[in-house]
Amino acid sequence: MKFKKPVKSGLSIIIVGCGKVGNALVRQLSKEGHDITIIDRSREKVMEIANQYDIMGLAGNGASYSVQMEAGIEAADMLIAVTDSDELNLLCCTVAKHVSQCDTVARVRTPDYSTEASYLREKLGLTMIINPELEAAIEATRILCLPTALEVNSFAHGQAELIKLKITEGSMLDGISIQEFGKRGIANVLICMIERAGEVYIPWGDFVMQKGDILSFVAHRKTVKSFMQKFGLKTKQVKNTMIVGGGKAAYYLANQLLGMGISVQIIEQNKARCEELSILLPKAVIINADGSDEEVLFEEGIENVESFIPLTGIDEENIMLTLHAKQVSNAKVITKITRTNFKSVINNLDLGSIMYPQYITSEAIIAYVRAKNASKSNHIQTLYQLCDSRVEAIEFSVEEASAVTNKAIMDLNIKKGVLISFINRNGRIIIPTGQDFIQVNDTVMIITTQTGFNTILDILE
Repeated sequence: MKFKKPVKSGLSIIIVGCGKVGNALVRQLSKEGHDITIIDRSREKVMEIANQYDIMGLAGNGASYSVQMEAGIEAADMLIAVTDSDELNLLCCTVAKHVSQCDTVARVRTPDYSTEASYLREKLGLTMIINPELEAAIEATRILCLPTALEVNSFAHGQAELIKLKITEGSMLDGISIQEFGKRGIANVLICMIERAGEVYIPWGDFVMQKGDILSFVAHRKTVKSFMQKFGLKTKQVKNTMIVGGGKAAYYLANQLLGMGISVQIIEQNKARCEELSILLPKAVIINADGSDEEVLFEEGIENVESFIPLTGIDEENIMLTLHAKQVSNAKVITKITRTNFKSVINNLDLGSIMYPQYITSEAIIAYVRAKNASKSNHIQTLYQLCDSRVEAIEFSVEEASAVTNKAIMDLNIKKGVLISFINRNGRIIIPTGQDFIQVNDTVMIITTQTGFNTILDILE
């Protein structure tokens, strides 16, 4: 059954799957002016989303040739398959490629397929394969290597990092202004965002930081630890971790951590899954027990672990386990949350670092959509949505001369709420001053409260 279709500008995009990721993509991409069509077997889900966002919807099998034709696949710019089935997602993309020249994006989470991602992309003609659990594991690993941080986002092919941390009681950062920080800090570090009492600030020179603030700074990867040590922040990676839940996310994370020399123990209730994990992860300690049982956690040493990560499939259980770990130990905690409808409540809880796998998926896809919709000379390299999507950190490549190149930054008419955070010039990370300028072949990272930028030129009034 087909539902209404309004007229919109932008790309023509078909999204197969009306789950959490599909919903997040529809919400963001429709807001950015793209012509969206959704497909799902559930007529109720299609009706709900189509009516909410005023888009076209089809109830049916997204891998069906006739359904894709009815959805307009021949004229589509992109098909994004984010159903719960890896095989269905791959089949949707294969069908689309045989009848259209559109780009195809598939969410694929199974470890067997993930190891063959490059082969699948080549043979099936896929534009992109997204694995949210693997990407979440990579993000968690970065955090555990720098446990004081709440978030660690990577730019410039890993050469620059955007670090988020909380100013605690007694911190040397409490009570000093941004200008004073510049005098007391070290070169190539820029504080680019402050979160305070639910508000977001791109701080100016006389902005005074306070305990309880959550600050984000950008720096060259090699500079991060020096800066944190100078201000009394711990920089040593954790030595061990306890993971509750033995699903795909736990496998990917354990595999990453073991490769970093971090000891891993996984508590999983399903005996058959424990046996599988014992074969897949021979260096990890696999415990067949109920990880939500306080006695089990105590027996396995929760009081002494350096990090604790609940990865069950139930958000409420993950939250309770995190709160328990913070009560009985000094462990660095990372909490995985799949639903986002109670974010205001979750943000008020002390849950350490919070991971939303659906955002990892949607960010990567949105970055690609914007790059495709923009000038070929201003590609988006990296995009992160921060602070409940109120702020974006975007890295652009600058491939030809334009209104932003070869002019001192102080002479550019930059929009309010936009900060040029770094310039990457042939691998050299420059924290810019007013006298610096952007050159062709640079990549430029910005922080902006004006979301939806497609090209570097969007920073100008």
